[in-house]
Amino acid sequence: MAEETNQQQAPVPPKMQVLGQYIRDMSFENILAQAGVQGEVQPDISVEVALDAKKRNVDHQYEVVTKYTVGSRNKTGGEQLFLLELEYAGIFHIENVPEEQIHPFLMIECPRMTFPFVRRIVSDITRDGGFPPLNLDTVDFLALYRQEIERRAAAEAAQAPVS
Repeated sequence: MAEETNQQQAPVPPKMQVLGQYIRDMSFENILAQAGVQGEVQPDISVEVALDAKKRNVDHQYEVVTKYTVGSRNKTGGEQLFLLELEYAGIFHIENVPEEQIHPFLMIECPRMTFPFVRRIVSDITRDGGFPPLNLDTVDFLALYRQEIERRAAAEAAQAPVS
């Protein structure tokens, strides 16, 4: 009987299944080839990441979109060399995650699952676009999530009436 009670009280682990993933939108501009930058080229790479998630009409399903803006400027003259904008989406089936934890789960764990595919796409596109393949550094989605929470808290504090 005691064993049965322990089994009933044991926490149920979260269940996540990737149902699909795809490029939702992508743009690559080889500005170096178009503009014909002169002289020595020393690329300075910048990467910006934004996240978005929404519940789908099916129970326990969510769409998580990770938006990457990858740019390269010439260190010597500041000219733009290339610009890659990529929206990569994943459809996830998630169960056994408490309601108060679903938002961080969607914004941290789901992008971690799709990141290796994004890394490969960025590498392939930059190579096929005429540049050496760009291997993105691993993105710390937990730190990104914390920064966004802090930014929102600061924005709310700034808008709060002073009494």
